[in-house]
Amino acid sequence: MTIHEVAEQYGISQDTLRYYERVHIIPKVTRTASGIRDYQEEDLKWVELAICMRKAGLPIESLIEYQKLFQEGDATIPARLTLLQNQMEILNQKKQQIETTMDRLAYKISRYEEAMKTGKLTWPEVNQNKGE
Repeated sequence: MTIHEVAEQYGISQDTLRYYERVHIIPKVTRTASGIRDYQEEDLKWVELAICMRKAGLPIESLIEYQKLFQEGDATIPARLTLLQNQMEILNQKKQQIETTMDRLAYKISRYEEAMKTGKLTWPEVNQNKGE
């Protein structure tokens, strides 16, 4: 696949793909005899991983480190595992924060839905965890 096709398929820019390759987030992409990038299945797996990890909030530096460790071989499996476990912990913390926020919003939405039915917004006991 050409860089244009990959960019369209994954909804990212060609510049982003070039950047990922330049800073070693993905390995060097296969090239044609004339030097044009020709993404193979293995290249696409790396692109998918990079996109997934970026969407999850993994910093560029961590992706670069992961790629570097991968290139060094199986001796770095423990370090790669630790890197991924650390990111999982960060995501779990973010998930908890999001769930707390969603619970608060759900409460507020229910209060306003009730106000829409009754024509007034009532103020129950003051609850600092759910306050208006």
